[in-house]
Amino acid sequence: MSVTKSSPQKHVAVLPFPFGSHALSLLTLVRRLAKAAPNVHFSFLNTQKCNHSLFSAAKPDETLPNIKPYDVADGVPVGHVLSPNPIEAVEFFIKVSPQNYKRGLEVAVAETGMKFSCLISDAFLTFAVEVAEDLHVPWIPIWFSLPCSLSAHVYTDLIRQRFASNKVKDATLEFIPGLSQMRVSDLSEEVISEKLEETTFSHMLSQVGLVLPRASAVVLTSYEELNPPLINHDFKTKFRNVLNVGFFTLSPPSQSGSDLTGCISWLDEQKERSVAYVSFGTVASPPQNELIALAEALEESGIPFLWSLKDNIKSLLPKGFVERTRLQGKIVPWTPQVKVLANSSIAVFITHCGNNSVSESVAYGVPLICRPFFGDHHMTGRMVEEVWGVGVKVEGGILTKSGLLKSLELILGHEKGKEMRDKAQALKRTVQVAASPNGTAAKDFSHLVELIS
Repeated sequence: MSVTKSSPQKHVAVLPFPFGSHALSLLTLVRRLAKAAPNVHFSFLNTQKCNHSLFSAAKPDETLPNIKPYDVADGVPVGHVLSPNPIEAVEFFIKVSPQNYKRGLEVAVAETGMKFSCLISDAFLTFAVEVAEDLHVPWIPIWFSLPCSLSAHVYTDLIRQRFASNKVKDATLEFIPGLSQMRVSDLSEEVISEKLEETTFSHMLSQVGLVLPRASAVVLTSYEELNPPLINHDFKTKFRNVLNVGFFTLSPPSQSGSDLTGCISWLDEQKERSVAYVSFGTVASPPQNELIALAEALEESGIPFLWSLKDNIKSLLPKGFVERTRLQGKIVPWTPQVKVLANSSIAVFITHCGNNSVSESVAYGVPLICRPFFGDHHMTGRMVEEVWGVGVKVEGGILTKSGLLKSLELILGHEKGKEMRDKAQALKRTVQVAASPNGTAAKDFSHLVELIS
C-alpha cells in the first residue's frame, strides 16, 4: 500500500475503551495504520493495567517505532477491591474521563514536541468528540460491534419513545432501517432502559446517535457486503464518511509457530468437518448448570470436541467427564482461535456471540451455535440465525442438554444444516472478495490512511 507523504510529521491520538476486547481490537487497527503510514506517530492512551496486558504480550513484528503507549488513570480508588461486576470498573473509569485522557494528551505533546493532527477513539467514548473539537482536529470513532447494534444506539430515543409504555419482547424493530428482523428482546439494557441516568456508562452510550454525525468519518469493523443494504444507505445519509474496513482481528494463520496446548496437532488428526469447537471468550461464562448440560450433550453426542475452558472452571464439570471423554475430546485453557477456526476439521462453533468470535467464524465459513449473554450478543445472534442463516441460537436462550443435542444434530446432519453450511461457505467467499487488495474493505482502509495522513 502506498504511503501518503506529508510534512511536518502527523501525530494521532488514540483513545481506547479499556474493557473487554475493545482495546486489543483498536490496537490491532492502529498497528495496521502504523505500518501503512510510517510517517504518522500514534500516541496510545490507555489504563496502565490494560497497556501492560497489550504491550507486554506483543510479538516482535507488532512492536512498531511510531506507536507509543501512555498510561491514564483508571479512576479506581487506592486500596479499593473491585467487585465481580465488570460495570463497576467501567463506572470508575468514566467518572474520571475525559480529564484523565486530557492529562495524557498533554504529556504526549510535551514528550514528542508535536501537536495532534487527528483523534481516533472507540465509538463508546462519546465525549471524545469534544476533546477533538477542543484540539481543533478531526475525530474518527471506531465501532467494534456489528453495524446493526450501532443502528440501535443511533435510534435509542425513538426506540424508547415507541416502547415507553409497552415493551413487547417479540415486537420487531421494522421502523428502523435494516432492523426489521430484530426484536426488542435483542436490544441491550443500555438501549432499552428508560432509567437514562442509572449508570454513567448507559448515559454515555445514549449519546452515540447525537455525536457520530459530528465525526469526520465513522469506521465500522465489518464489510459493506455483509450489512443489510438499508443500514448501509441509512448510515450514508447520517454520517459524513462511513468506512467499512473489515474484520481486522484476523491474521493469516501460519503453519509454523508454537502449539503450546497441542490443540492444533490434535485437530490435524481429526476427520474433516467433524469437530465441535467450544469457547465463550474471556468475559462471558455460562453458569454451572449450563456447563453441566453442555458437557452432558457433548458426551452423549459422541462428536469430537475441542473446548477452551480455564483450569479453574474444569472443577464445575460433571464428575468423571474429563476422564470419560479423554479419547473423544480435548479441553485446553486457551486456543489460538483463528488457527482453530481455519482448521478443516472444525464443523461447528459453540459460542457466546462476541463480535470477534463471530467475525472469525464467518471469515472461515464455520456454522455457529449461539448462547448470547449480554450487550450486543443477542443482536449478533439474530444476524447469525435469521439474516445470514449460518447458525442457530440455543433453544430458550440457555444451554440445556436436549436443546444442544438438537442444535448439533440440526447443523451436522439435517438438510437445513447443509443449507447453513453452504451459506457459511458463501459468506466466507464474500469476505475473501471484500478483503482482497481490490476489495471494498481495502479501498475504505486506504481512505482511512489518507484521512490520518
